Amino acid sequence: MTIGDEALARREALLAELVCEAAELARAGFARQTGQSVSMKGPQDYLTETDGQVENHVRARIADVFPEDGFLGEEGGGEPGVQAWVVDPIDGTANFARAIPHFCVAIAFVANGEVQLGAIVNPVLDEVYLARRGRGASLNGKPIRVSATTDIAATSFEMGWSNRRPLARYISAVNALFEAGSNVRRGACGALGLAYVADGRSDGYAELHMNSWDCLAGLLLVHEAGGVTGPFLSLGGLTEGAPVLAAAPGVANTLSDATGIPLLSGPDLLVPADEEHRRTA
Repeated sequence: MTIGDEALARREALLAELVCEAAELARAGFARQTGQSVSMKGPQDYLTETDGQVENHVRARIADVFPEDGFLGEEGGGEPGVQAWVVDPIDGTANFARAIPHFCVAIAFVANGEVQLGAIVNPVLDEVYLARRGRGASLNGKPIRVSATTDIAATSFEMGWSNRRPLARYISAVNALFEAGSNVRRGACGALGLAYVADGRSDGYAELHMNSWDCLAGLLLVHEAGGVTGPFLSLGGLTEGAPVLAAAPGVANTLSDATGIPLLSGPDLLVPADEEHRRTA
């Protein structure tokens, strides 16, 4: 099933509404969060009441307007199908649960075998990132571009941590980046980490394993803002998760070398279907 421009435009319009509605729900939940109980889905894997509220709202709105579309959410799961919305209702839940204002809502739309639309909203700062494939990326309606940095000694990378991969690999990657001369940080919100690469606040983001709801919107933002990404969908990332890399072109090789995550070649950086990828020379 192939989706046309008109159908995509209607979904783009809905996406712009959804991120604003989701942000309002998330802000209200955050205001109530201090001192509230928090559930754990697993080690260092938090769950709050707001996660479910936001995801249920987004799922219901999409089902009402586009019942033919699939849905994959962090909390409720789902079946992506040929074309689907992929949603993280609260990314950075550990921050949210501890009343740290660094979290976001991330929504992507996948069709024709590619990520077509992506949105990330930081509810506390009221910053809305939007991207449509082939049409650029924006922050609050203004175009954004990745950093022009080429000097590693001036870089600031973010390295996300995942308990799905050995701790030694994470430590090794962080150590390699420090030795290369970069500053390395961790904000505990991967989707915002990718958004900050897209708008040039950060020079690169990498994580040895991310789920699709955490990163698809951000990867499209980086791509449309002129950045370089690694393979994700081609590694089965939609349903199983995969390594993630996104960076400014001038410093991407350093991040790739440190993490062992290859860069995609060619202009089309998110194609999942039989796209041959290699480490960029």
